[in-house]
Amino acid sequence: MSRFVAITPDADFEHRVRQATVGMHGGMQSIQADYLPSSPDDILRTLTGELVEVLLLGPGLNVEAAIEMASLFDLQYPEVSVVLVTNGSGDVALPAMRAGIRDLLSPEADVDTIRILLERASLAAASRRRGLGASVEGKAHNGRIIAVMSPKGGVGKTTVSTNIAVGLGKFATMGVVIVDLDLQFGDVASGLMLEPEKTIADAVTGAAAQDSMVLKSYLTVHPAGIYALCAPHNPAQIEHISGDQVGRLLDQLANEFEFVVVDTAPGLGEHVLATLDRATDAVWVCGMDIPSIRGLRTGLGILNEVGLVPSTRHVVLNFADRKSGLSLDDVEATIGCPVDVTLPRSRTLPFSTNKGVPLLQEGAREPAAKGLRSLVERFQPGWDDRPHKKLHRRAVVS
Repeated sequence: MSRFVAITPDADFEHRVRQATVGMHGGMQSIQADYLPSSPDDILRTLTGELVEVLLLGPGLNVEAAIEMASLFDLQYPEVSVVLVTNGSGDVALPAMRAGIRDLLSPEADVDTIRILLERASLAAASRRRGLGASVEGKAHNGRIIAVMSPKGGVGKTTVSTNIAVGLGKFATMGVVIVDLDLQFGDVASGLMLEPEKTIADAVTGAAAQDSMVLKSYLTVHPAGIYALCAPHNPAQIEHISGDQVGRLLDQLANEFEFVVVDTAPGLGEHVLATLDRATDAVWVCGMDIPSIRGLRTGLGILNEVGLVPSTRHVVLNFADRKSGLSLDDVEATIGCPVDVTLPRSRTLPFSTNKGVPLLQEGAREPAAKGLRSLVERFQPGWDDRPHKKLHRRAVVS
């Protein structure tokens, strides 16, 4: 069957879709009709060629019938990404997402917009197939929750978080979501150059808190093939977000994504504690200065006492510099554990953050990028099984 299929009586739209698929891997077929058959099998029987990845319904089809057909595909062929083409108002969005529709598209969309949507929907289909394959093999679908932590602000925690997410996205395309839990002063949106329509404030209440399909519609897609759930536009909204709501949100996301990267707020507030209660990994970030190092030691001590330190720990020393007056031995002696990754002081790293393009997205090869890549490698499948001299390998300060 063809990779891309459009069902529509609109010849002009069909032509634009066909143009959009030029140069993309896989063929495109269209069914020129203003009605839908009774089942997904009736559609698939009419097609030949490759496996269907993306199905576009409309324009020109009855919207209610298209939504009903999408819900049948979601049940019988969940690996197919269904796109609804409609000029419908926002009232269509909620029933569409509940039916498993991957995206909404305007009938007037130009060729470039259609191409971007097809690429995104295709990536989602591939991710869903991988997830279904794991389920068939009897593997539980529980995503890895990576909490990026620091008791003190100003240590580059958001920079580390965004680079981890982008780095993971290179081998888990559309399987990564980054969550900005610095609810008052979060910078993930600016660090990824995003302008989200929905934020965590929307995601923890109403339909999104009950329905993961609705929740996924609230996420913002980043060009690196990852999703983002950003901090509230209004910091005052933090008062209406509880630790329990954060915990349920992370549970939902972990059931939908392979990796959930959480950029937490400085300190040990209720949202941070709710994250740690569910985290599989904690990435501790500290700068090469005494207040930051002592803060990390104190934070680790408190969390050890209450049993909230995830079993898998990764310590990142940022702004590493031999001229700081401190040595790596000093840092490790103070915090009481090894440093796993060092990020040398760099002009490029803060510049990339200010520009909104993470270093790993640009493919930079400087020492800081090398350190970030080594951090990302620690989350790749099979890392723990690779031969290491030590689990926490000796870091090097440049």
